[in-house]
Amino acid sequence: MKRVAVFPGSFDPITLGHVSVVERALPLFDRIVVAIGNNSQKKYMFDLDQRKNWIKGAFESDKIVVDIYNTLTVNYCRKIGANYLLRGLRNQMDFEYEHSIAQMNRQLAPEIETVFLFTELEHAAINSTIVRDIIRNDGDASQFLPTNIKF
Repeated sequence: MKRVAVFPGSFDPITLGHVSVVERALPLFDRIVVAIGNNSQKKYMFDLDQRKNWIKGAFESDKIVVDIYNTLTVNYCRKIGANYLLRGLRNQMDFEYEHSIAQMNRQLAPEIETVFLFTELEHAAINSTIVRDIIRNDGDASQFLPTNIKF
């Protein structure tokens, strides 16, 4: 059985923290699907195509696939045959939040295991909300973003 992991998120935009988690997880899985959750109720700073292109440009491995989904994450995992959810943890608050989601996902889909990786220390403070604020206010966010993202 192939070990397929889904790394879900809005990636608005993808950051070096996201990239680090995926690259460090590569040896653990046969394929990682970076799955952009598209919530029509949410207002994103960057459009879906831009986010998808940025994610594709951030990785060189043929083991990484980028996709979009509009359903419960566990239902998306079942649809594509993924048996793992990959999540990155920056701090205790992330752990508490992600732990609750992982428990609910376990109830909904006991066959899908959640795997947590802690971010590397140098990426622990990076989050997309802060990066968007830097960009929105004409700051230089390049140190937090993959090199393929230019403004």
